[in-house]
Amino acid sequence: MTSAATILGQSFSENPLKLAFLKWQCRVRQIAMREEEGRPGAATMPSVLLSGDTQPLGHIITVLNRAPAHSVTAELLHMARKTNDPAIRRQQAIQFLSAEYYQRPQRFSDVLTATFQPESDGAARLLDKRECVLEFDAFAQDFRLWCKVWRLEANNSLYQATVAHNRLFNPSLPDNTIVLGFEPDWTRSSADPTPC
Repeated sequence: MTSAATILGQSFSENPLKLAFLKWQCRVRQIAMREEEGRPGAATMPSVLLSGDTQPLGHIITVLNRAPAHSVTAELLHMARKTNDPAIRRQQAIQFLSAEYYQRPQRFSDVLTATFQPESDGAARLLDKRECVLEFDAFAQDFRLWCKVWRLEANNSLYQATVAHNRLFNPSLPDNTIVLGFEPDWTRSSADPTPC
């Protein structure tokens, strides 16, 4: 499966739903960093529905990465290298991500990512279907995103950003972690209520 997003790390859709979703995600993720010490909540953990299934596969924790032109992967890696103490690393990550990191939604890629354990059955099923629906439901807002699913290679900028981000919160993340990309098809996606 090839698309511009697999190479460049972002789609170039001008659909208004895309910006509304990115604004909402930035807002809810900043709240999570400031008020929940970075713990993921419903707004960042959509349910995953595979085509043809009536029951969700489960929930995944998504990462909202900066677009490659606005990447902070080097900063995240530096934070991780500064200390071996996981508590200090986590606190520095929360401080960095709760400041101005999420202030400009236009700096973010609309391709969401998620990590999976090696040999993950869920990842295998997602890759087999090659598409899914991510259903976000939090803070009186629902988004239903139809997404193309692809596996990110280690040299992909979104793979590197995802691993750098997740290692700040989970230093024992395996080296052979699977990272999947979820590229929304904004023409098939929807929101309730519809953003203005």
